[in-house]
Amino acid sequence: MAGLNVRFTEEELDALRERAEAEGRSMQSFAHDAVMKAINEHSRLFNEAAEHVLKASAELNRRLA
Repeated sequence: MAGLNVRFTEEELDALRERAEAEGRSMQSFAHDAVMKAINEHSRLFNEAAEHVLKASAELNRRLA
């Protein structure tokens, strides 16, 4: 399985450790889920923006035709 080395400040690492502990989870699973949620949200926002651009372009292309 591939790994990823991510650097955190001591404050960030403490916050990660505290949040994971508060949720009764390992730091690894907490960080993994956070990254996956961020990827999914980024993809969702990108897809919404692309859909908006395609709709606007279709309308403009229709007007220009």
